[in-house]
Amino acid sequence: MKLPFAESYKIKTVETIKKSSRSDREKWIKEANYNLFNLKSDYVFIDLLTDSGTGAMSDKQWAAIMEGDESYAGARSYYALKDSIKEITGFPYFLPTHQGRAAENVLFSAIIKEGDVLPGNSHFDTTKGHIEFRKAHAVDCTIDEAKNTELEIPFKGNMDLGKLEDVLKKYPAEKIPAIVVTVTNNTAGGQPVSMENIKGISKLAKKYGVKVMIDSARFAENAYFIKTREKGYEKKSIREISNEMFSYADYMTMSSKKDAIVNIGGFIGFKDKEDWQKCQMYNIMFEGYITYGGMSGRDMNALAQGLYEGTEFEYLETRIKQIEYLGMKLDEYGIPYQRPAGGHAIFVDAKKVLSHVPKEQFIAQTLGIELYLEAGIRGVEIGSLLADRDPDTRENRYPDLELLRLAIPRRVYTNNHMDYIAAALKNVYDRRESITKGYVITKELPIMRHFTVELKPA
Repeated sequence: MKLPFAESYKIKTVETIKKSSRSDREKWIKEANYNLFNLKSDYVFIDLLTDSGTGAMSDKQWAAIMEGDESYAGARSYYALKDSIKEITGFPYFLPTHQGRAAENVLFSAIIKEGDVLPGNSHFDTTKGHIEFRKAHAVDCTIDEAKNTELEIPFKGNMDLGKLEDVLKKYPAEKIPAIVVTVTNNTAGGQPVSMENIKGISKLAKKYGVKVMIDSARFAENAYFIKTREKGYEKKSIREISNEMFSYADYMTMSSKKDAIVNIGGFIGFKDKEDWQKCQMYNIMFEGYITYGGMSGRDMNALAQGLYEGTEFEYLETRIKQIEYLGMKLDEYGIPYQRPAGGHAIFVDAKKVLSHVPKEQFIAQTLGIELYLEAGIRGVEIGSLLADRDPDTRENRYPDLELLRLAIPRRVYTNNHMDYIAAALKNVYDRRESITKGYVITKELPIMRHFTVELKPA
């Protein structure tokens, strides 16, 4: 008899979570102005808002915290982190930051000017926000196949090399500070980018004299998909694949709260010493001294250990198979999502579920609120709210995809929780015809509004 799949860890510490009544949830979401970010965590039963900083650290990571060196300059913890980054990514220079958007802020402060253009594969919210805040432009060059949630191809996060070359031909190299490669492609559904595609991007970058930046929050998950889906990489380790991926880049930014399985932390990697030195001033101004950059020594120690754990095949297999399991449960119920199941989340196709809600009333947000009311599950909208307004016209942008992201924290929930999530979604799906109205905005910020936006029922 073939043995069933089992997790590559055992549970050592647990945290109590509590269910609530629907009437309580109706009250709480109204008080939160229908923004799921505004809910108290105590009001949430299963929290799938994000996989960023919500994972469970290991016993070795907690032990590393106890050995943190809190020296202001030149701490041992900095050098432990430097060694792990060099081994896993190959980048010889780095600056620590307190999280990924801080890494973007430091790097973009040094390289972006007003009017610049940064092509990429579906820049995520903070990346696009930092670009547009500087009056530059993010140009999406993702393959068209990513817009079809029913299509199953192995590397749906790829960049369209034809679209990319069109941008590189249109603008001079001095107007393009970097090509942004997001691995995995979050906005398109946690979909991976192939090594072949990364090589193609690098080749075009060299041809046109442009640098490449990898948004690396989920680089290890991307490496897992390359190992399991791309010919020629079956026998390579996750770390070998990671090293090759990063060999084609000039910069990397990292939100370590994802694949390094820590609660806080990030960094920027550099190939070129001059680029590293150029960013040091901004790191000191915005984050802290160059050997701690907004992190404590204990956090750097936990991050160094987490990079090793996050690039173990057995751990990644356990994580990604849990996402696949939730996807299979949704298949049983006929619930549409971005296929194939991504690396860190299931992205439910809200347009197909709530086909009667007008696009102006934020379809994916409406689905997220309905799921919370149904079962106390908190997801996040990846759709028109996140797309924000056009920086020039100030009109709402309506992307091709309206997705409800259910991001699964690392080493936190069991498959029983996945069954609960699937059943709750089925209940919403079964009454979808009765959901005909969504929400309208009453208050918003000019950039990255989805974090604090206030809404009311349409």
